[in-house]
Amino acid sequence: MDTTNIWMENGNCRHEPPTTFFPSDGVGVEHAKRICATCPVSEPCLEYALANRIDHGVWGGTSERQRRRILKARRIPVHAASDLG
Repeated sequence: MDTTNIWMENGNCRHEPPTTFFPSDGVGVEHAKRICATCPVSEPCLEYALANRIDHGVWGGTSERQRRRILKARRIPVHAASDLG
């Protein structure tokens, strides 16, 4: 059994229809984010979405746009990476 994503079993989302986290408007995004705000596994959820480049829906309390910004901010400039070795 793969236990890599066992954290999913503890998410607040387990009590909600999946469509809640794939809204079509800003009101829906805010509703999903409120559910995520008290979620005990929001951090691994966010990291999962970032690692897998999931670009749809609300994950770990973040919108698609917020995750794009996080990924952009986490990128190490090429010159800095080459200085490490």
